[in-house]
Amino acid sequence: MSTREGATAAAASPPPLASAGSPANGAAVAPRTARAWWPALGRLLFRCRDLLFPLVLLPLLAFTRPRLLFGSARGDVLLDVLGVLLVLAGQLLRASTIGLAYIRRGGLDRRPAADGLVRAGLFAHSRNPLYLGNLLGIAGLAVVHGSPWALAIGVPFFALGYLAIVAAEEEFLHGRFGAAYDAYVHEVPRFLPRLRGLRATMRGMTFHWRRVARKEYGTTFAGASMLLLLLVVDRERLYGHDARRWWLALALWLPLVAGYSTLRWLKKSGRLGHVLD
Repeated sequence: MSTREGATAAAASPPPLASAGSPANGAAVAPRTARAWWPALGRLLFRCRDLLFPLVLLPLLAFTRPRLLFGSARGDVLLDVLGVLLVLAGQLLRASTIGLAYIRRGGLDRRPAADGLVRAGLFAHSRNPLYLGNLLGIAGLAVVHGSPWALAIGVPFFALGYLAIVAAEEEFLHGRFGAAYDAYVHEVPRFLPRLRGLRATMRGMTFHWRRVARKEYGTTFAGASMLLLLLVVDRERLYGHDARRWWLALALWLPLVAGYSTLRWLKKSGRLGHVLD
């Protein structure tokens, strides 16, 4: 999961998570009526999220203790399965979004930026599919960890953080594209994808696997490595040391390293295509 997504929602950069509502979401607050401090906070977070978000997430996972769900090992397994499914769903959503419609990442000079309003691919169904994927991944890691504190602090923190970033991006997009963006807001939900027409969208577009590999190999490797480490360390803390866990984790991690290294070499050598394709 990458925290850098989104220069502006549904623009030529990865979009944001939805904030408090658009007509398509059934909410009543439009970005231009939001309190001035909310987009201002979003602009601040947009600039520093690459540093701030990991500095919040990693200590939360490292310094809060996991607990067994209902005090049972079976409950712990159920949490792990649910968490892994959330992480996979988040990564699948990100990959699907990037594979169908390219958007420039990270804004311009750490500020929201957009060359055009992107409404193709999954952006025709959700204004912020990449941020939604990020939140699913973060929530999944917190669920796997199984700490009430990580869930109670981490999930609201990142949800509110992304909502503030979205407010800043939506304010920018409204000023940049005016009525065209207002129409987009009216038609497409901020977060939860509109399923109507999704099959036609998937069939009507070419999926760019090379672009997904080029853009997502680092995010996928980091997320998978963190998930694997979390599964092992939490079991050590709950059940005591077992060297077999570490050997199994190593056996699973080495193919991830090999895949990451191969894709990185392919990208650097130009075999995964050009930056803008």
